[in-house]
Amino acid sequence: MKKIMTAIALSAALLCASGCRNSKKAENTQAAQEAPADTLQTDSLKTACAEPSISQKLAALPAEPQFDIVTTMGTIRVKLYADTPKHRANFAKLALEGFYDGILFHRVIEGFMIQGGDPLTKETEDHSLWGTGGPGYTVPAEFVAEHVHKKGALAAARRGDAANPYKESSGSQFYIVHDGNACFHLNGDYSVFGETVDGFDVIDKIASVDVDYRDCPLVPVKIVKVLPVEE
Repeated sequence: MKKIMTAIALSAALLCASGCRNSKKAENTQAAQEAPADTLQTDSLKTACAEPSISQKLAALPAEPQFDIVTTMGTIRVKLYADTPKHRANFAKLALEGFYDGILFHRVIEGFMIQGGDPLTKETEDHSLWGTGGPGYTVPAEFVAEHVHKKGALAAARRGDAANPYKESSGSQFYIVHDGNACFHLNGDYSVFGETVDGFDVIDKIASVDVDYRDCPLVPVKIVKVLPVEE
């Protein structure tokens, strides 16, 4: 119960603008809601995915494509859900164009989740900005009752409800669940758009790394590349 209550307190900071945690949780929550974030541009995702070089690759993908998230600690293979099409297309598009190459898992909480996808983690050494970056747009929420926060679930980070009443997802930041029991309260509030099919041991290894007071790994955990799995 203590573990679950701790995770509930931490979930307030599971936002695309949260960056690395401040020492005071209450201050962190407020700062996260006021921090800079992606601007909602309704047609941005549609336009980005319509680029000829990307749209052809997206069209060739199976209904539920699999991608290898190759990290410096091993490979996590994920499957994207067909019934969350906007998130599916967005993650696939970013992966195919190499957006995630070199990005860090900037926020790691053992027994909760591991979070990455912020381009600022490869563009600046200023850790206070980590968690505030993205591609310049958000993705509309896609909640499917069957898709829950189980271990290995792939979900989109986002800003808090006060600044984001429609619960739009970050354009690029995602997290992978380490402990489903600690994340059950996130169901229906954060878009789960995929799941891990292989590499659970890698999730465990990343989740167990030493972190600083901001939950940033002391030794960087990098996404080397995200590659589609050929069928």
